[in-house]
Amino acid sequence: MTTFTGADWLALFVHFASLSLLAVGGAITTVPAMHRYLVTDRMWLTNSEFTTAIALAQAAPGPNVLFIALLGWQVGLNAAGAGASTAHTMSMAAVGMGIAMLGILLPSTTLTFLAARWGHQNRELRAVRAFKQAMAPIVIALLIATGWILVSGQGSAAGLWPLWLLAGISALAVWKTRIHLLWLLAFGAAAGALGWV
Repeated sequence: MTTFTGADWLALFVHFASLSLLAVGGAITTVPAMHRYLVTDRMWLTNSEFTTAIALAQAAPGPNVLFIALLGWQVGLNAAGAGASTAHTMSMAAVGMGIAMLGILLPSTTLTFLAARWGHQNRELRAVRAFKQAMAPIVIALLIATGWILVSGQGSAAGLWPLWLLAGISALAVWKTRIHLLWLLAFGAAAGALGWV
């Protein structure tokens, strides 16, 4: 990996800031764009580093946006290089994490605050009600794209039918029943531990 310049850090910030404004339904919905930028275009992360960071952050308790911090941390570790001192490596990782988090949080937080104030003041307008209803299918499509990116790195599509079946059954269970999500997560973990998926 080449040494990061100020322009590289600025590009990372600008990319995450632009994704922040597209993160309808949460930052996780922008994973396909992040993958394209960090793995395919810039090659700052490997596919394995990318999917591992997301999986680790999603498994940990806490806010959903933690995966951004891990992606930034990993970019910073890679930017430090293999021969760097521990202090330099940790400082670069912290810079990467800070830039990624600031980029993803600052624009969307500011926009959300301003839009929520305006939307609350104008909640009876037909346009406001229509906007809220129109966002649901967009969020669902973005979440499906995120799932596709995360699963497609795991092998061939034909060999992944058990995962897709489990995902479909889980979606139906959430939609048609009142089963708590933790039970579905526990079933998925057990299915994975037993090697069924």
